[in-house]
Amino acid sequence: MGKIIAITQISVDGVMQAPGGPDEDPSSGFTHGGWFMHYGDDLLNKTINETIAGEFEMLLGRRTYDIFASYWPQHDDNPIGKAFNKAKKYIATRTLDQTHWHNAQVVHDVEEIGRLRASDGPDIHIWGSGNLLQTLISAGLVDEHRLWIAPVVLGGGKRLFENGVPAGRLALVDTQITSTGMIINTYRPSGPLPGA
Repeated sequence: MGKIIAITQISVDGVMQAPGGPDEDPSSGFTHGGWFMHYGDDLLNKTINETIAGEFEMLLGRRTYDIFASYWPQHDDNPIGKAFNKAKKYIATRTLDQTHWHNAQVVHDVEEIGRLRASDGPDIHIWGSGNLLQTLISAGLVDEHRLWIAPVVLGGGKRLFENGVPAGRLALVDTQITSTGMIINTYRPSGPLPGA
């Protein structure tokens, strides 16, 4: 059984919206798109390369799929693009019937995602996909959170752990600090809160 691994670029105040570019997701008036891109260094590049090495599949929400599918297929010369284009991709959506990115297929509900997780396959990576993550966290389907925490406060935007996700503990299984002050943490769910 492969794990579902959420890879999230996040601010200190928990915002995950539009880390990659100014026009990535301006919904609700978000004006800080691209905030993450100033914090790269050799350690982050090594972490990214290790993350995309080997075999993995991808699970994306509809908005993240639209963003990725409009960019990465034209960038197969980039190591990230090459890995993403090669990977099997599952798109969680109720409004899309067909995909145009190579090796992508639609999944319609949490039960189908649970079956993918239980199957004998490689790990499944989720990049971004905030709305989908809220659903999967609530369903107990995220096996690992890789949080790349940038030393920035954004003051508002879509958050990884929105109000309404169930309370619970996380076990820190790995941590590193980059030269730019980013903290790279890996957490795994470790049960309910004490006394709950």
